[in-house]
Amino acid sequence: PLSCSPALARKPSAASTTMTSTYFKDQRGRGENAELQEELASNDKTKKRDAVKKVIRDMTLGKDVSGLFAPVVNCMMTPNLEVRKLVYLYLINYAKTQPDLAIMAVNGFVKDCGDGNPIIRALAVRTMGCIRVEQISEYLCEPLRRALKDKDPYVRKTAAICVAKLYEISPDLVIDQGFIDSLNELLGDSNPMVVSNAVAALAEITHHGATKALSLTNTTILKLLAVLNECSEWGQIFILDVLSLYTPPTSTEADSIIDRVKPRLQHANSAVVLSAAKVMLRLLDMIVDTEKVKTVLKSLGPPLVTLMNSESEIQYVALRNIQLICQIRPTILHAEVKVFFCKYNDPIYVKMEKLDVLVMLAAERNIDQVLLEFKEYATEIDDEFVCKAVRCIGRCAIKLDTAAEKCVKVLQELIQTKVNYVVQEAIIVMRDIFRKYPNKYESVIGTLCENLDTLDNHEAKSSMIWVIGEYADRIDNAAELLGTFLDSFSEETHPVQLQLLTSTVKLFLMRPATAQEMVKKVLALATQSSDHPDLRDRGYIYWRLLSTDPEGAKQVVLAEKPTIRDDTCFTEPSLLVDLIANLSCLSSVYHKRPNQFVDRKKVAVDDGFEEADEPDRSEGAAAAAAAEEVEEAPAPVIDMLSLDDPPATIAAAPAAPAAAPSAGGNVDLLGLFEGGGAGGGGGGEGEGDGEQEKERGTEE
Repeated sequence: PLSCSPALARKPSAASTTMTSTYFKDQRGRGENAELQEELASNDKTKKRDAVKKVIRDMTLGKDVSGLFAPVVNCMMTPNLEVRKLVYLYLINYAKTQPDLAIMAVNGFVKDCGDGNPIIRALAVRTMGCIRVEQISEYLCEPLRRALKDKDPYVRKTAAICVAKLYEISPDLVIDQGFIDSLNELLGDSNPMVVSNAVAALAEITHHGATKALSLTNTTILKLLAVLNECSEWGQIFILDVLSLYTPPTSTEADSIIDRVKPRLQHANSAVVLSAAKVMLRLLDMIVDTEKVKTVLKSLGPPLVTLMNSESEIQYVALRNIQLICQIRPTILHAEVKVFFCKYNDPIYVKMEKLDVLVMLAAERNIDQVLLEFKEYATEIDDEFVCKAVRCIGRCAIKLDTAAEKCVKVLQELIQTKVNYVVQEAIIVMRDIFRKYPNKYESVIGTLCENLDTLDNHEAKSSMIWVIGEYADRIDNAAELLGTFLDSFSEETHPVQLQLLTSTVKLFLMRPATAQEMVKKVLALATQSSDHPDLRDRGYIYWRLLSTDPEGAKQVVLAEKPTIRDDTCFTEPSLLVDLIANLSCLSSVYHKRPNQFVDRKKVAVDDGFEEADEPDRSEGAAAAAAAEEVEEAPAPVIDMLSLDDPPATIAAAPAAPAAAPSAGGNVDLLGLFEGGGAGGGGGGEGEGDGEQEKERGTEE
């Protein structure tokens, strides 16, 4: 290491020592707040302005400057507008923690509300509304009443929003002072911005519980439509949201509103476009003329397509909304399928949504184009995108009966690529196709079986095992194929084990002579070696079915399965109606109702709004409910199969009489397990218990 030479290690000079000590001497015993307090009290305007800026800087950085409350409030009387804004910002931040000191600023607010400058008047009213202290609310009423009738529209529109903020703090005060009536009067204001802010305030108050705050009549709707074109883009959104809540009494009025709203579809703001589409979609249900409906639907398509040329984030929001629109009006974009083809520079989240839209728009006239695109996507690098593209091919096959064969051919071509994750996803898709079209496309099974060694995805394994078990009577080496999975039974995941158990039982019921030892082995593994409750229960159910009623086991295990359909993008009708009503909002992006992701802490219980997730029950009510649950609890179920006994006890249990062989030549299934070390487990119970086991097996 380097050492310091004597020349460099000399003592500091006396001058430097004096300067340093002087600096620290000035700072000793004084904090930064003390310096700021002196600067705030200075008569120098520039110094005072800089001091206020330093206070706001420290507040922004998270430092506690609440001790400067009184000096900062004294700066509120400065004529400098910049300083006033900073002081108001400070008051909004610290008024909640210093409510007693905040009252000191009331006189300043009241004085500013009468200032000759409309900007200062509006700023004072807005700041008083943002200070959420109930003690100040009473002092706000008179200035707010004057502001609602101010000659300047900027002050009136600010006061309208302030009413909504005041309602959150003190609802009764707003109602008693008649501010809601004042807002309704502002709906007829000559300034469009005042009208839009009044609409926004009334809608917010209505949403919080005052159901009569906004009364939608024909006269009110005409006022809103008159100022719609002149409002700002956000004002238009407020008005359109309110229009979507209106139910016209006649079809003619609904037609008239649609014509007035239609020009908003050409707006540059995507939120305005989606809000206008929401209004039109809702009113379309009230129009009787089918030709008019077709015309309106035709006009809705191009604006939605235009949104696909926006930024990626807007595209994503538009795609989520388009998925809902296509469910309620499938013909809107039926001719615009090419617009939703994925581009090379699209983000992955946009590509994923486009795939869902393409499946929804797939039809006989465009299925060739769509399949060609999906096949191309399946050769991409992103494995998540590739897997979804392969799955979309299967969804098209399930959706369109006439295109199923084309989809299967494309899947066969993809399997031949030998790409591991493509092959596994194709196997999963083929399982669904076999469910949709039983006894068809069996020629693909041979190709699927060639790829058994490459399977490492549990869902792909489960699907392949299902195919082997479902077509065990047509696959010559089905026992050998299942045996490869059975060798590693304990290492597989639970879904694979469950499917392997069911498929082995299917093979045994179809070809008893071939799978006798295999079914004994898999039942023993499921009931004795596994600690998974579902697997053990299913193993005991199958064991008992095979022991007591072989023919009944066939009816349960080999029963005809219901036809499936593609419901990946299907939304429940009642939920779809709610989501369409919230089009262009977060609800339409999440595809959830607002109350599922919005937590409103203040709930108006008296007006019928209650917390769904946290019911308000007293301790006594909770205790009574618990007592009722105990009284209504079912009687304990007898362990008919002696599941809690050790394996030796189960093996020693007396066997039930052998079932009579069926006409089809079935062997004595119960005899298969004699001496096998894990007997039938209490086969002497009544017939009613056997029926219960059949029902449980049917569910499986």
